[in-house]
Amino acid sequence: MTADHIEALADDEILGPVVTRHGPLELEPAEDLYERLVVSLIRQQVSMASAAAIRERLFEAVEVTPEGMLAADRDVLLDAGLSQAKAEYVKTAAQAFVDHGWDRRTFAEMTDDAVKAELTAIHGIGPWTADMFLLFGLGREDVFPVGDLGIRKGMDLLFDAELTRAEMVDAAERWRPYRSYASLYLWNHYEGGETEVGQD
Repeated sequence: MTADHIEALADDEILGPVVTRHGPLELEPAEDLYERLVVSLIRQQVSMASAAAIRERLFEAVEVTPEGMLAADRDVLLDAGLSQAKAEYVKTAAQAFVDHGWDRRTFAEMTDDAVKAELTAIHGIGPWTADMFLLFGLGREDVFPVGDLGIRKGMDLLFDAELTRAEMVDAAERWRPYRSYASLYLWNHYEGGETEVGQD
């Protein structure tokens, strides 16, 4: 996180005290984009503890690459804890990576909206999962994942009000172009870190 990010958010009268309390937070792109997408698919609508257990079993059972996932027997995925739907999602996403030849260079040339459009065209990937990919896969700096439960709880706590999602999006405009970093602070403000409990 550069001094520009820190200064911009620390100067905000609402978020500033949270920035001061937690200090600099980093946003690091994932080493493996497909693997990171699978992690977010696992975390859809389940607790972090449940997701962590499923992730451990899945990563031990199969090679978490597009080719490895396509070759994996569906029963193996189910035994690892994936639902029927999520077993389909990880395979469909794997096929998309293979068909499109997606890699970091591909996405680097695309805007955030273009990446979201590509991803949400895949069955099982909605706005929340696409936002998680932008944030934690690609390390994009200006993403506000209002579909995430932790973000909404953090916003309610920060503004001391029950806001609608539309009101949250409007309120977050004050943190542009660093809304991803603001989101990291919101997660920490609510419960000390990334929650990734969203709904697509």
